[in-house]
Amino acid sequence: MITAADASLHTPTSDDPTWAETNFFGFYVPDLGLNCGVYTLFRANLGVGLSTICMNSKRVRAPWEADYCDMQMHIPMGPEFDLCDYRLPNGLSVRAIEPNMAYDVDFSDGEGTEIHFAYRSLMPAFDIHDPAQDPMVAAAADGSDFAWGTAYNGHFDQTGVFEGEVVLRGIRHPFRCISTWDHSWGPRSERHAHTMSWLHAHFSPQLAMHAIFDFDAATNGSELRLTHGYVLDDGQVHGLKAGSGRTRRRGHYAEEVSLRLVDSSDRTWELQGRAMTAFPWNAWPNVVGYNVLARWECRGLTGYGEIQDFFGVQTLSDLTHATGRSAAGAAR
Repeated sequence: MITAADASLHTPTSDDPTWAETNFFGFYVPDLGLNCGVYTLFRANLGVGLSTICMNSKRVRAPWEADYCDMQMHIPMGPEFDLCDYRLPNGLSVRAIEPNMAYDVDFSDGEGTEIHFAYRSLMPAFDIHDPAQDPMVAAAADGSDFAWGTAYNGHFDQTGVFEGEVVLRGIRHPFRCISTWDHSWGPRSERHAHTMSWLHAHFSPQLAMHAIFDFDAATNGSELRLTHGYVLDDGQVHGLKAGSGRTRRRGHYAEEVSLRLVDSSDRTWELQGRAMTAFPWNAWPNVVGYNVLARWECRGLTGYGEIQDFFGVQTLSDLTHATGRSAAGAAR
C-alpha cells in the first residue's frame, strides 16, 4: 500500500551506489501532438541525480532532432534534499501540494523554453506489488513478480489531470490533458538488460487505461505479456487480471499496438493504438526508451497516451551484431 510517506526519498536498503529513486511526469499538448516528459533519477547513496526534459511532435532518429531536449547528469542533490520540494540547477522545480496526489512543476532553461503545470490526481496511487490493488499479484499470476529487474522494487502509477503551459523557444502553448505519471525506487544498474513496455491510453477524466508489459527482445517485442495495470472507469480503479498485446514495429518503435485487457470486474477492453511521434529517450546511460505518442481507439472513443518500449543498449548491440553475423553468413 502506498502512503504519503512514499512521496519522499526512501532509505536505501544498502550502500549500493546504483540505488535510484525516480519521478516521471509525462504529458502532451493535444493541439500540437507534442509529447513531453519531465524525468528525474536520484542516486541518494552518491548524492547526485540526473534530469531529462524532452518534447517532441515528430518522428525523429536522434534526440537533437526533437522539438526540445535537455539531458543533464551528476546534478548535486545537496545535504537537505527533499523529494517533495526541490529545485535543481537545470531550472526544474517540483513541489508536492499533497504528496502523491497533487504537484506543481516548473522548468525554465533561461533561454526561452519553459514548462509550467499543475498535476491533480484522479485516483489513488496504484501499487504494482499490492495484492489488494493488483489482481495479477493476488493470483500470483505469471509475470506478477515483474519489477523491471530491481528498478521497480517499489513502484506506483497514477492517472490525473495535467494543466498549464509550455513555452517553446518563446512561443506559449497552453494545454490540458489526462495522462499518467509514476514513481519508483530500488537498485537500478546502468547496465540494464531488462525489457519493458510501459503504456497508457486516456479517453476522458472518466476513462483511462494503464499497463506494463514484458516482451522478448529477440523477437523485437512483437508479443506483449501483461505484468501489471489498471482501468480507471468513472472514478473507480479496476486492476487488470489478464491481458495480452501485439505490437507492429518500425525499427524498434511501436507503429501499431493491439491490446486485450481484462479487469477485476471481468470486463474486456480491446484497444488499438497508432503512433503519431517517435523519439529515442536515453532515460539513463545504457538504456533507450523508444517512445511514441499514440492515438488510441476503444469502443468508439478516441484517446491519447504514450508507449515507452525500453531496451538495454547492450541488448541492442547484441541483436545488431547477431543480425550482422547472420547476414554475413548468408553472404558467404
